[in-house]
Formats: sequence, C-alpha cells, structure tokens
Amino acid sequence: MHWLILFVAGLFEISWAVGLKFTHGFTQLIPSVITVICMIASFYFLALALKSLPLGTAYAIWTGIGTIGTVIFGIILFKEPVTAMRLFCIALIVCGITGLKLLTQ
Repeated sequence: MHWLILFVAGLFEISWAVGLKFTHGFTQLIPSVITVICMIASFYFLALALKSLPLGTAYAIWTGIGTIGTVIFGIILFKEPVTAMRLFCIALIVCGITGLKLLTQ
C-alpha cells in the first residue's frame, strides 16, 4: 500500500511540475491554484509514504517519477525534442527506480 501512496505522490509531482508551465510565473489564477493544490497533495502523499518507506528510497522514487513524467509531458505538450540520448537517460532513471524498489522491503 505504501508503494501505491508513493506512486500517487509521484503523479501529483508530475501535475504540479507541468502546471508550473501553465501558471506563467503564477500570473494565471486558475492554473496557479491547481498547481499549488497539486504541490500540497504531492507532499502530503509523500509524507504518508515516508511513514513506512526509507527516506532515501522514497525520495529518489518520488523525484524519479516526477522527472520521467515531466519529460514525457514536455515532449507531448510542448514539443520538446526526442533524442536517443534523452530516451537513454530516462531508461537509466527507470532502471534506478526499479532497482531501488526491488532492493527495499
């Protein structure tokens, strides 16, 4: 259950990171409010997950989920470049997250 909570925290991490782009420096009210709500939710679910998961593992997975998600949304929404090296680096992050999950009981 704690891994699912951490995954939800990661989804909110993606949401607020992508949402920042739409706030235009917090000058747009609705995107700013949604982004702040996602920030609070992300930290809340991370805090819940940290009750039973090791800090270093949980934080690395949380930020990894956020990183992978924001890169994917950057490619889809903002037409950021898709290069072999970017995809390779994302694959390395996925390997790291998988390794940390498998090595943590």
